[in-house]
Amino acid sequence: MQTDIHPDYHEVIFRDLASGKSFLTRSTVTSSKTDTWEDGNEYPLVEVEISSESHPFYTGKQRIMDSAGRVERFNARFKNFGKSAK
Repeated sequence: MQTDIHPDYHEVIFRDLASGKSFLTRSTVTSSKTDTWEDGNEYPLVEVEISSESHPFYTGKQRIMDSAGRVERFNARFKNFGKSAK
C-alpha cells in the first residue's frame, strides 16, 4: 500500500444536538473542539444536527404521507392536459 495518500482515520465523538446523545466511532473528520469520553481519554468532538438518535424514521415518529390522495388530485388536475379541443 502506498504511504501518505490516505486520510488520518481516528476516533471521534459525535454529539447529536437534538437529543444530546453522544457516540464514539472512527472517522476522517477533523474538529478543533474536544471532549472527554467515558474511558477518560480526550477525543475530537463533532456536533451534528440530527442522527439516528433523533431522526423520526429511527425513533418511530415518522409521519406517513397520504400518497394516494396526492395522486388522485394530480390526475384530476391534469386529466385534460394534452387533449386537443374539437
